[in-house]
Amino acid sequence: MARGDRRAQGLARVAVVVRSGAAPLWWLGVFAAGIGLLVPGITGRRIGVLAGAALFIIAGVVVTYWRRRRYVELARSAARAGKHDVLQDRAVSVRNWRRGHRWWLLLAFLAALGSAFAVPAAGGMLLAGCGAGLRLKAAWLGRRERDGEALLWVRVDWLGADGGRPAGKTVKAYRGTGIAAGDAAPGGARRRTAALV
Repeated sequence: MARGDRRAQGLARVAVVVRSGAAPLWWLGVFAAGIGLLVPGITGRRIGVLAGAALFIIAGVVVTYWRRRRYVELARSAARAGKHDVLQDRAVSVRNWRRGHRWWLLLAFLAALGSAFAVPAAGGMLLAGCGAGLRLKAAWLGRRERDGEALLWVRVDWLGADGGRPAGKTVKAYRGTGIAAGDAAPGGARRRTAALV
């Protein structure tokens, strides 16, 4: 059992929060890379694409494994969610994360576009790699959830106090529920069929 406050709390799915940035980063990166290919740049398109491919792979690996040990520690100490805890809908968690990070996403997109004048497509591919890494991290969390037959949740107030990071310093522990709780499958994807809590 986790240590800490056991009062009823609003809870957001850890995997859903991790996954929330994957699609925006991927599509903004693809769009920026596509536009970047229209610009010759200083290095030329060929070098830009090769550099972008390397950045894509590096970003994907780094994001996938970043703070993995912290996630494991929090998952091990997860306490069972109380019957009065409120499980946040998947759509609400995604919307809150994206709303809280919209300016960062915009700045990252503009930076990727601007970098095309130096190294075509590389900045966009870097963004796309970060998105792919988040998707892979969410998939890894989903495998842990299925293996442990428990979904991982984080307190909404802790999440909000740490800029939407589900493994940040303010997050003391996770809470767990049965595998059928909530409206998101293990890994944070939408459930294909309605599940009973």
